[in-house]
Amino acid sequence: MLCLFEKPLAGKAQIPPKREFRAVWIATVDNIDWPSVRGMPADSQRSEFVKILDMHQRAGINAVVVQIRAAADAFYAKSTEPWSFWLTGQQGRAPEPFYDPLEFMIRETHDRGMEFHAWFNLDRATFSKLSVVTPDHISNRKPDWMLTYGGRKLFNLGLPEVRSYVTSIVTNIVRNYDVDGIHFDDYFYPYGVAGQVIRDEVTFRTYGNGMTLQNWRRENINQLIHQLHDSIQAIKPYVKFGVSPFGVWKNRSQDPEGSETTGGLTSYFDLYADTRKWSREGWVDYMAPQVYFSTDFQKVPYRLLVDWWVKNGFNRHLYIGQGAFRINRSTPRDRAWNDPNEMSTQLVYNRQFPQIHGSIFFSSKSLTDNLNGVRDTLLTNFYRYPALIPPMPWKDPEPPLAPKDLKAHPSPEGVELFWQEPDPASDGDKARYYVVYRFERKDKMNLDDPTRIVAICVGEQTTRFIDRTAEPEKRYVYAVTAFDRLHNESTPSQVNVRVSEQ
Repeated sequence: MLCLFEKPLAGKAQIPPKREFRAVWIATVDNIDWPSVRGMPADSQRSEFVKILDMHQRAGINAVVVQIRAAADAFYAKSTEPWSFWLTGQQGRAPEPFYDPLEFMIRETHDRGMEFHAWFNLDRATFSKLSVVTPDHISNRKPDWMLTYGGRKLFNLGLPEVRSYVTSIVTNIVRNYDVDGIHFDDYFYPYGVAGQVIRDEVTFRTYGNGMTLQNWRRENINQLIHQLHDSIQAIKPYVKFGVSPFGVWKNRSQDPEGSETTGGLTSYFDLYADTRKWSREGWVDYMAPQVYFSTDFQKVPYRLLVDWWVKNGFNRHLYIGQGAFRINRSTPRDRAWNDPNEMSTQLVYNRQFPQIHGSIFFSSKSLTDNLNGVRDTLLTNFYRYPALIPPMPWKDPEPPLAPKDLKAHPSPEGVELFWQEPDPASDGDKARYYVVYRFERKDKMNLDDPTRIVAICVGEQTTRFIDRTAEPEKRYVYAVTAFDRLHNESTPSQVNVRVSEQ
């Protein structure tokens, strides 16, 4: 393993956040982000993913949310569902030469000190009426589980056995892969299609239990979310569970608890997703609402919708879903997306709220293509300094112990630091990575200032770092802290050193 972040220190008038979730969605459906061409050789797939990761890491991104199941298919080997069409060009065909994309992606992501969240589409069994699926695809094996709507086959989430099946797909990943999070997007019941009706009336008559059709559908999704939360918690309590819903829960005209927006679509009434309830009940660890509206959009202004989510976070993490894909795509009703400062305006607004723990950008290509300079803005401004992922005290309140036996020695290359791995904490957690801070002797030590970070050293065995930016004849104080998997930070170990003239 290695120390990942080595930049010269610099002062700033305003200290940037030390803790911030900085993520990007990497979409595989329809080859939006990766792989760029379906059926490309495995070596090309791997090199392309590494290039994407490296670009995001350089821009300050510290997590990726990768779509590994787009339509009851798989971008991973340990699956009961067939290989994805978007991976190999034919559903059911394995990559050539063979490899497990998910194992590879997780390893490469973790080697860069980033989190990997596995993103699932839970409702979609086929992508379109033209989809060619394998004979053993779930839509062929269990036709009675399917609803046909909008030219697609969708899972009938009113059936208890369907909810159990979806849960089994997720728990298989949790058991067999070293993911940091499980992630669902906004597809629960489908977005409306004019002239079409969801034909689940037979299931409703069987399981409705006196509820209205609308409340029954919402309760189906509530049960699934609760079941997923409990199942993940039972297998690996440290794995996070998050959802990225459509941005508007309800409008205030529909409910006094709703947002001051006037948009027509809501997650509660149109997608049957009572997202506010999931945070309030503690069934999710984070919510990442898709606030894909500009600051000037009259029906759903960015600031008003963000304000609502800030007030309805219920002590869970809130990451704003940023609509980077809309940059340079203004519409007559939402013109601000052609303004090169629009994304900066949104990020500045977010940072005034301690209840907002970060952002997820849709999608990867928007940043790697640097639409309207958005990646440059992150690299040189908002994400210029590293940020550590915020901890989740309801999952793990116990910090690791401090690194042991810290030493520093001037060397021809700079200042070389050594330390020993701490003993496991009282909860059994070991140190997963280390952060090295540097201060001049006259400075007040402030570990909340990320501009003082000179290295993030990833891996339990990484207990050495060379500070090549140390200046001759300077006296420094170094502090090294240990972090566990859920990003709790230890107390610091400190050492003083004087850099000699070489």
